[in-house]
Amino acid sequence: MADPLMYKVIFLNQGMVYEIYCRQLYQSDLYGFIEVEELVFGERSQLLVDPGEERLKREFEAVKRSYIPMHAVIRVDEVEREGVPKVTEAKSGGGTVTPFPSGQFRPAPQRD
Repeated sequence: MADPLMYKVIFLNQGMVYEIYCRQLYQSDLYGFIEVEELVFGERSQLLVDPGEERLKREFEAVKRSYIPMHAVIRVDEVEREGVPKVTEAKSGGGTVTPFPSGQFRPAPQRD
């Protein structure tokens, strides 16, 4: 039997770059969001404890499904096996991660 699909999702959240792994990923019925389900944590090795991974595990422990705004997504990869989930600070002023410009949707001009 083939291994189930695994995705690495990298996105911005409150000035931090999140890298998470999941088994289910699809466009949401909620406009402008992707849905992430079946998050994967620490299945590679139960012997070593990574504090960053444990922080993410606690943050998402009661989450059944997460909705991530499409404009916050940096990258999505289909991977063969999970890596180490992590959170890093987004560098500004010449860093490699630049938030997508917001304000895409403007209200229609008012008519008299």
